[in-house]
Amino acid sequence: MDDESWTRDGIRVHGGGPAIGDGAGQPVLLLLHGLAANGAVWDGWRPVLRRHWPGRWLAPDLPGHGGSDPLDDYRFHTLASAVARILDPGQRLVVLGHSLGGVLGLTLAGDRFALPIEAVVGLGVKVAWSEEELTRFAALAQRPVAWFDSRGEAAARYLRISGLDGLLDPDSPTVDAGLRSDDGRWRLALDPSAFAVGAPDMVELLAGSRAEVTLARGERDQMVSREQLTRLVPAPVTLPGLGHNAHVEDPAAVFELLRPCLDAERLPDARPLRTGGATPSD
Repeated sequence: MDDESWTRDGIRVHGGGPAIGDGAGQPVLLLLHGLAANGAVWDGWRPVLRRHWPGRWLAPDLPGHGGSDPLDDYRFHTLASAVARILDPGQRLVVLGHSLGGVLGLTLAGDRFALPIEAVVGLGVKVAWSEEELTRFAALAQRPVAWFDSRGEAAARYLRISGLDGLLDPDSPTVDAGLRSDDGRWRLALDPSAFAVGAPDMVELLAGSRAEVTLARGERDQMVSREQLTRLVPAPVTLPGLGHNAHVEDPAAVFELLRPCLDAERLPDARPLRTGGATPSD
């Protein structure tokens, strides 16, 4: 099946890969973006997925992001519930989530949802929050939608707030997915209220996961340290030379985190991708 997009239960979904049927199309790879981004940040993954992932893949816009409807209440379980509604029962799942998306992957892997999730990879998940940071995010959630007189101004704001400045061309279709226009004015395709989601209880989420869990970060990620991850899991992974948005910087390197999830018998080319390599943290 060719890459396509659709809307289901108010959630905009980008997807591709073989059709589900007779055991084909699985496991389904669920790609979950971070706060203030949208599913289009996975666009650079399409060539890697076509070559190396044996099943379907889904990259939804989280509620209040991109083309998805907003929520009245942004909490981890309400966001995860909206994502769960786009999933078909019985499909084997692997989740790769960036930042907020990693928290939602762990939430979906808990008993509350009882989904057949085999593995969760959390990339760049911020696991330690100060009161100052929580207060700042709560203030952002109270701000009204900002309108801009030009696409360029809105694009610059989107790239800054999503942490993608310098990683994406401001004129790219991927940036377009983060913007909306109305009567010659521009805004972000983001509900500011989403910033109210707060800090996750990582200890509880990890203890409750029914899936295998990998936590990883880019070596240059300023949002989460190796030491912070090591307090939670025995062998977090460091991706050399990459930052917080490692999945945008180097899709091939981050894809290596999914290697243990692959069924070699179903995958014609099981050779490792040529990347700088991922190393367990000391």
